[in-house]
Amino acid sequence: MDVLVRNWWAVALRGVFAILFGLVALLLTEATLGALVLVFAVYMLVDGIFAIVSGVRAAERHERWGAFILEGVLDLLAGVAAFLFPGLTLIVLVYMMGVWAILSGGVMAWAGFHAAQGRGWLIAGGVISVLWGLLLFVAPIAGAVVLTWFMGGYALAFGIALLILAFRLKRGRPGGLAPA
Repeated sequence: MDVLVRNWWAVALRGVFAILFGLVALLLTEATLGALVLVFAVYMLVDGIFAIVSGVRAAERHERWGAFILEGVLDLLAGVAAFLFPGLTLIVLVYMMGVWAILSGGVMAWAGFHAAQGRGWLIAGGVISVLWGLLLFVAPIAGAVVLTWFMGGYALAFGIALLILAFRLKRGRPGGLAPA
């Protein structure tokens, strides 16, 4: 039995947190800009913890665990950096988020290519992350102004992909992209 199937609830929680984060970013744009460093840091720490929990559970069962741990560590490092340097400008945060999205998205897509369950949705989540990161690098100044919109849309799409994956895993649907 695959680690994702056993831990579908952790994938669902990651999706729920991403959706909540996205809604806040879209609905409270001005407040989100003011608190962006704190919100991003907390999201990264929570997401990193859940990714590491998935990796540890996989390791306990002698299954593939490295990609989950790597993603979790990258998330934790991004969260700690945001807490330690709260005075960073929004432009610098735009680049930090771009790097994080590209790296963690690449790791997630790589994990998807090696997963026995949910392959399509893991790859989709990874591709969404990489595209989000590239958008931030292409237009960093505009990204600072509309960052909450991009971030909200990304988090909603990523969260929905994770929730779909989680509930397909719970129902025992291999592959993840098969029609309901």
